[in-house]
Amino acid sequence: MARYPEWQRWLRADRPPVLIVWGLGDPFSVEAGARAYLRDLPDAELHLLDTGHFALEEKLPEIAPLVAAFLDRLPR
Repeated sequence: MARYPEWQRWLRADRPPVLIVWGLGDPFSVEAGARAYLRDLPDAELHLLDTGHFALEEKLPEIAPLVAAFLDRLPR
């Protein structure tokens, strides 16, 4: 956590393409944490899913197409 300010500066400066897939039921990483990324990366793609911390295990058929579509939209 001590390096979060450095990480946030990098995000704001470099603005990498980012896909955020977040479980609304995650007791450790709450929804506000997902939305916080949008302050530094307003163009990030955010998907909030009805799942918990282990979203890929619970919602892989829903998440895989999101990842594939995101990657397809990236410049080559």
